[in-house]
Amino acid sequence: MTPLQRLKRSTTLDNLWIYILALLKKRPLYGWEIPDLIEKEFQFRPGKITPYRVLYRLQLDKFVKSRIDQRRRVYQISAKGEKEFDNAYEELRGLLNLLDGKHE
Repeated sequence: MTPLQRLKRSTTLDNLWIYILALLKKRPLYGWEIPDLIEKEFQFRPGKITPYRVLYRLQLDKFVKSRIDQRRRVYQISAKGEKEFDNAYEELRGLLNLLDGKHE
């Protein structure tokens, strides 16, 4: 695996939670919608089961909450999830600035 391939894996599949939270910041979603939206908006396809495992963990840790709507589970980001997303976003922005030689 090349360094670029490792970088892509670690910033996509290995950190799928940030993409899920980004989608849930826009609107509540059914779990089955998430893989297609990730592929459409972020240009990579997670496995079939992985998004559900990540959603389960995010809900367990209270970063997302869910409710049943017409026999389907709908997920939405919680206040704790919004804060975690914002912190991750700032961490990534800071890393990019450091790599670019811009120190804040």
